[in-house]
Amino acid sequence: MEITVDEDACCGAGQCVMIAPEVFDQRDDDGVVILLDPAPPPELRPAVENAAAVCPAAAISVFP
Repeated sequence: MEITVDEDACCGAGQCVMIAPEVFDQRDDDGVVILLDPAPPPELRPAVENAAAVCPAAAISVFP
């Protein structure tokens, strides 16, 4: 699994951080997503896919 984030699209809602804190964080100044692990282990796939699904800005992409 590979993950990309579109920082320009991110609205800073923080849902991704709450769902998968091992993979996502937020910048302190504006709340924009920080990708901590672009290729997390398979056991995190459900959380990462959920984070991408609930992102209000559709800023997270998950590839097989």
